[in-house]
Amino acid sequence: MQRHLISAADLTRDDAVLILDTAEEMARVADRPIKKLPTLRGRTIVNLFFEDSTRTRISFEAAEKRLSADVINFSAKGSSVSKGESLKDTAQTLEAMGVDAVVIRHGASGAPYRLATSGWIDAVVVNAGDGTHQHPTQALLDAFTMRRRLVGRDAGIGQDLSGRRITIVGDMLHSRVARSNVDLLHTLGAEVTLVAPPTLVPVGIETWPCEVSYDLDSTLPKSDAVMMLRVQRERMNAAFFPTEREYSRRYGLDGERMARMPEHAIVMHPGPMVRGMEITAEVADSERCTVVEQVANGVSIRMAVLYLLLGGNEPAVSHARTTEEK
Repeated sequence: MQRHLISAADLTRDDAVLILDTAEEMARVADRPIKKLPTLRGRTIVNLFFEDSTRTRISFEAAEKRLSADVINFSAKGSSVSKGESLKDTAQTLEAMGVDAVVIRHGASGAPYRLATSGWIDAVVVNAGDGTHQHPTQALLDAFTMRRRLVGRDAGIGQDLSGRRITIVGDMLHSRVARSNVDLLHTLGAEVTLVAPPTLVPVGIETWPCEVSYDLDSTLPKSDAVMMLRVQRERMNAAFFPTEREYSRRYGLDGERMARMPEHAIVMHPGPMVRGMEITAEVADSERCTVVEQVANGVSIRMAVLYLLLGGNEPAVSHARTTEEK
């Protein structure tokens, strides 16, 4: 493993499979009466969130606490950042406090990379989402969910997603989830197809390791997993499609469309879902939809990432047992 986790593109196949396998061990901890490991006792992790987030921040906080780390939550709103303090000054303040890791979400693409490479702070940096660039732990938890559902929990150990066909549908232009998933799924051997209105396809997408289609109905029958993305209105500064109804008619997933998918195929969504637009309630509440599983798997993946980055070289759960015995 590298020192930081900034981009899904930085992970090799072996790195990615190691994280997925470690997360499988971490998931077993969630089945215990006491869901804690002493692995990161004495380590301090800061959740540095410059953008609003509920799901990701709580997931990281749960992961950190289950590993017995000391957790500091930093929100830009109401902090010195809202008074004009720079990222550099904030980083140097954290460095003075002696933190071991920083989980950062920032509206500017490249902010986590800057923090990791600037020399301002000597801590592990984990990217929890930067602008429209990357969200590597989301891609990892999505791949973990796919591997569990399509290959199997135990059968999946050591395995990648070779030969699996994944379709990602929606707002590619503003989505860091789409970029991260394309990078990671390609590394894991999957075939990825992006489906979106032409106005929501970014310039240069032909350099991405994936196929592009504008016809959702033709891709569904050959998909092992279909990931629906939210239309990110908060990042839009123009009209990218005529109406919500028109978008839903062409690119929304309803029960009729879901019936065209293979029987084993699953429906995914990184959340939050806009029911009735990109996904209907019938699909969101079906057994084939993995949204709730993705949230649970997010904690296991983030435990695995923090464990590996902060010095875990041996199997996580066996290491925890020997530590407890001492």
